[in-house]
Amino acid sequence: MNRITELFKHKEKNILSIYFTAGYPNLESTTTIIEYLDEAKVDMIEIGMPFSDPLADGPTIQDANTIALNNGMSLKILLEQLKDIRSKTQIPILLMGYLNPIIQYGEPKFLQEIHKIGIDGLIIPDMPLPYFKTHLQKLYYHFNIAHVMLVTPTTSEKRIKEIDENTNGFVYLVSSNSITGNQLQINHLKTYFEKIQQLQLNNKTILGFGIHNKETVKHAFEHCNGAIVGSAFVKFLSNNKITSNNIKEFINNLRL
Repeated sequence: MNRITELFKHKEKNILSIYFTAGYPNLESTTTIIEYLDEAKVDMIEIGMPFSDPLADGPTIQDANTIALNNGMSLKILLEQLKDIRSKTQIPILLMGYLNPIIQYGEPKFLQEIHKIGIDGLIIPDMPLPYFKTHLQKLYYHFNIAHVMLVTPTTSEKRIKEIDENTNGFVYLVSSNSITGNQLQINHLKTYFEKIQQLQLNNKTILGFGIHNKETVKHAFEHCNGAIVGSAFVKFLSNNKITSNNIKEFINNLRL
């Protein structure tokens, strides 16, 4: 069973996914935040694997990466922290990060270990599709790990179709040709959404980058199957005490 697939069977619209960086703001924050997000009844969680050069991320998440690494976070520690997470929650969980640390860790070993933990998917923005198809596709399938890829407003129709054919979780729609944390330009997205709709993709679509409040979540829900909130939540974690009630309040302020 893949929990992402199961989620979409029971809930096709208004999926709210929350991203945060592992080991931020404190090394031991990771599982606590997951448990509080579960209590707040979000639909899906994306955990950032800290990396020294996060190319797709804006200043907020870059800073969180730096602090997490300085806190001592590593892939090995993250997997150790997550080893019992399925005794605490059954929410779909994806890991998001960059290819270099996974190669250094050992790709087959990494995929086997996250499968044992119960991780449902991976988002690796800098992994070329040919590399995935040649080196990792069979392993992803063997370990039942969803492969989630990103498209942007300037991605060609041919490329979007190829991504859709090689994705088995959802297609991550990046709201702009920019980094995470930039404000969502709602007026500029109409043509983008029309193109995606006309392509009639096999996978569900979730919009990310710039989703930060009720208005932007609503806009994502109107045109896609869901929304991903990342930088806004990471910023919230840096400015607020991490409690169940505080996180519930943050999530409730996003909901329609």
